[in-house]
Amino acid sequence: PSSARKAWIGGNLNAHGALTVDAGALSALAKGASLLPAGVRAVEGDFERGDVVVVKAPDGREVARGLTAYAAEDARRIAGRKSHEIEEILGYRGRDEMIHRDDLVVR
Repeated sequence: PSSARKAWIGGNLNAHGALTVDAGALSALAKGASLLPAGVRAVEGDFERGDVVVVKAPDGREVARGLTAYAAEDARRIAGRKSHEIEEILGYRGRDEMIHRDDLVVR
C-alpha cells in the first residue's frame, strides 16, 4: 500500500506549486528525511494543505514531489524557520515538517 500511495503522489497528480530547498535539505531528502521548513528557500504557486508540490534543488531541477502540510501563504511565512517557531509565527501548532517523508517521493 505504501508503494502504491507513493506512485500516486509521484506520478499521477498535478503539482500546484513548488518549494526550492537549500543544499542541506537536499542532502537530507536523499537520505530519506522529511522536508523541514528550515530547508525551504522559496515558495512558488498558490496551493492548499494536502496539495502536491514539486521540490526543487537550488539549481532549479525537480528532485521530489510531495503532499504539503501547509498552504502556500503559511509555507511562505515559515520557510527558512525552525520547526519550534511555527506556532509563534502562525498562531497554531502545525506539523514540524513542511512535507513528511511518508508523503514525499524523491526522484
